[in-house]
Amino acid sequence: MKLNLKDFVIRTWKETDRVSLQKHANNRKVWANLRDLFPHPYTLEDARWWINHAQEETPECSFAIANEEGIIGGIGLILQEDIHQYSAELGYWLAEPYWGQGIMTEAVMSITEYAFIQYPLIRIFAGPFSHNIASQRVLEKAGYQKEGLLRNHVIKDGQILHQVLYGKYNLRFHDQLPDVLVLAG
Repeated sequence: MKLNLKDFVIRTWKETDRVSLQKHANNRKVWANLRDLFPHPYTLEDARWWINHAQEETPECSFAIANEEGIIGGIGLILQEDIHQYSAELGYWLAEPYWGQGIMTEAVMSITEYAFIQYPLIRIFAGPFSHNIASQRVLEKAGYQKEGLLRNHVIKDGQILHQVLYGKYNLRFHDQLPDVLVLAG
């Protein structure tokens, strides 16, 4: 997969991404706003593991954000199951030197559009930590609606944190639903 954007691409992970992934992912400020699956410190072995994991996904849901210099971030979806089978959770990170440049807003908009076309999704949601105002602004600029506050919802770095729940809906999917399914109002 490859989405060409203004100053970067969203694409499939490659083995050659290991060094630039490790370089930018090994940042405590990046780690502080992500799940603990994202390690710190971030080693070359962690980068190798992640790239192998992403390459084995079926369907492919984890993508690299890259520019001419290499990897500058990552973005992906966690497809939900069971009664949530038409939903996906969005996750993303960006290397600190690229913060505040509009890159992640453009990436979130692009991957959301791609996901609504590629997967049978009604809804995509994200849950940034409540102190991560920049991530909340990214989601809002990308058309996501704030849905609520999940109080004392996660523990990160020994602290109990709130998450803000955001969602975006695929209105085109409504016409494709089987007759048995009805969307609640």
